[in-house]
Amino acid sequence: MSEVETSIDIAATPEEVWATAMDPERLADWVTIHRRLHRHSGGRVGRGYEMEQTLHLRGVNFKVHWELVECDEDHHAEWHGRGPARSHAETEYRLTPIDGGRTRFDYRNVFTAPLGPLGRVASRALVGGLPRREADASLRKLKKLAEGG
Repeated sequence: MSEVETSIDIAATPEEVWATAMDPERLADWVTIHRRLHRHSGGRVGRGYEMEQTLHLRGVNFKVHWELVECDEDHHAEWHGRGPARSHAETEYRLTPIDGGRTRFDYRNVFTAPLGPLGRVASRALVGGLPRREADASLRKLKKLAEGG
């Protein structure tokens, strides 16, 4: 299992940050490993919403099917994803209002590789510290978008 947690303060309200972060059509604007949005439920994002996207890590594209399993609009979202070879991922966003109309955006991603212990070793060898660097880069891009840049 690989877990990444990071956060960033954004000079925008939680509602403004939420609108950008939860819009599937905006993924390419801020998620650095996003390559393609294949489909999504459409309409208002809420519990049960689904999407399918292609992500890219270490030179490899792979498709992930996501379902939004927890949704407290403008505050919290938890996506569960299924990828190739029975891999699983969880991605969580927590938006907390902070002074001056700003938002603390907390991000957590947990990836569970297939194949038990062997898969875990392979995952560490292939991915290393890359998810943290990509998460930080994505949050910097989200910050720039939400702040109007």
